[in-house]
Amino acid sequence: MWKALSDDSRRHMLLLLKDKNMFPSELAEHFDMTLAGVSTHLRILRDADLVREKREGQRRLYSLNTEATLEIKNFYDQMWSNNLNSLKEFVENKKRKQGKRK
Repeated sequence: MWKALSDDSRRHMLLLLKDKNMFPSELAEHFDMTLAGVSTHLRILRDADLVREKREGQRRLYSLNTEATLEIKNFYDQMWSNNLNSLKEFVENKKRKQGKRK
């Protein structure tokens, strides 16, 4: 999953799919790459379980896999909240130490 997220274009595709389901041709309008290039990125995202693919006739409609992306969001929330809590403790401890010196 993390390797799939390492590419700027794929992250941008996820942001576009967050707002609405799209066909590859619709996604391609937002990028300076061929339809084959878009399809390659979508396959990588699908293989990482970040997007879902639904066949409609001969076309494929892509949507964001909200369960998988929620996992990523929760990971970052935990990572950053821990850092913010550590920063808060550091600042509070520093203030206490400065108060004791006075």
